[in-house]
Amino acid sequence: MFTPPVQASTATAYGNSLAHIILYYTDAFGPLQENAPPPFTIAQMPDGSLPGYSAPGLLLISARQWTTKANDRMISQLASQQWWGDRVLPATSSDTWLTDGLSRYAEAMYAEQSDGSAGLHRALEDFAVGALMYEDTAPISQAGRLQTFSNEYRSVVADKGALVFHMLRTEIGDDAFTALLHEFYKKYEGKNANIADFEKMAYTKVPPPKKGEPPINLVSFFSQWVNSTGIPEFKLEFIVYRTRKGFKVVGKIHQDLDTFRMPVEIRVDTEGNPEYKKILVTGTTQAFEIDTFGRPKPYGIVIDPNNNMLKSSPRLRIRAFVARGEGFAENGQYYEAIQEYQHALDLQSSNSLAHFRMGEAMFNQKNFQSAANAFRAALGGDLDPKWVDVWCHIYIGKIYDILGQRERAVNEYSLAQHLGDDTAGAQQEAGKYLQRPYTGDAVADAAPAGATPAAPAANAPAAADPDKPVLKKRP
Repeated sequence: MFTPPVQASTATAYGNSLAHIILYYTDAFGPLQENAPPPFTIAQMPDGSLPGYSAPGLLLISARQWTTKANDRMISQLASQQWWGDRVLPATSSDTWLTDGLSRYAEAMYAEQSDGSAGLHRALEDFAVGALMYEDTAPISQAGRLQTFSNEYRSVVADKGALVFHMLRTEIGDDAFTALLHEFYKKYEGKNANIADFEKMAYTKVPPPKKGEPPINLVSFFSQWVNSTGIPEFKLEFIVYRTRKGFKVVGKIHQDLDTFRMPVEIRVDTEGNPEYKKILVTGTTQAFEIDTFGRPKPYGIVIDPNNNMLKSSPRLRIRAFVARGEGFAENGQYYEAIQEYQHALDLQSSNSLAHFRMGEAMFNQKNFQSAANAFRAALGGDLDPKWVDVWCHIYIGKIYDILGQRERAVNEYSLAQHLGDDTAGAQQEAGKYLQRPYTGDAVADAAPAGATPAAPAANAPAAADPDKPVLKKRP
């Protein structure tokens, strides 16, 4: 373990986390070495272009991702690359779904192992947001067209790719999927593999069709999700009829992809037990009928109730626009970032996170009046996530300080302290500027109160997950 001295106390937590993760992946994929596990080194690296990096026996994690509690999501993603990327290699740059997509999905697999279904679905939703950002740029099988580690690459290969692995697992079942990964790793360990190799092996794992369910067609599956672009957004219309034995739901599922073909699960919530049925959706409109014993509840019919399928929705599109804006902002492209935040606000004008990020971009442009308006709009919005509240007051206080309105600035910092929310060090930030005015000078503002700064502090970019901001100077 290598960390700066000030964070040496985190070494044990990170070491224990990696130990548990390696044991889990050894069971899930197969051992990295037959006789004894290889030694591993974890080191913290300065903030740079990548949040983390993996090489044989080495995991590098950026300072902004190195939290007091072990960052299991980051460690598990990097550790999985010891199998998928170090031991099994893609044959070409267009076959990286097999390594980068699977190592990303392995992160969700470990989240399920450690935190149950809640951990799995948090990861899957993060992947869905990422996939919606740039999914239409290229199919997964044409990853060679994308710049490695670019936002577009992460969206198509890592995030969408991870969800495709999850949908494959859902299609063929947990046992068949586990057997597929074991066999694929055993056959291609130390070798190069291409997507066609994986597809051929997956065909051998298709279980016989279950009674009353549509047969599995992996040719159509890979064509839809690996070789094509497009994410469905489902819409539902239905009528409920009373029958002699109970009730019948007669309806249609609509979506926009003409060549779409995939089984879609529907849940009908009733006054008794819920009813489940898989409907083979083919084309843009698919009729269905579901018989129930209990009366269906109003708004009780749900498509893909367990969120196992990659699909679009207004809520996910809003998050994707905000995430795209954050990506531009990290690169200093504030005008482009503001445009993305505005797209999110066009869909939901009360979205506090979009207003906050817009205010942040305008603040960095020194457009202080517009920034203050955006922060006030965020405070009047849905306040989701909650940390928006405290950081809006801090930013407004900074604006007042820059404009020479110290009394108003102190009031905003005091409001931030009164909230008690310490997300991303908010309380320390508010306390510091209660003692002295914010100046906008990076060197002076980075120094502790009463100290003479020796060098500028490093700024950490915004975190992708709005519920877990990891920053030094902003949430």
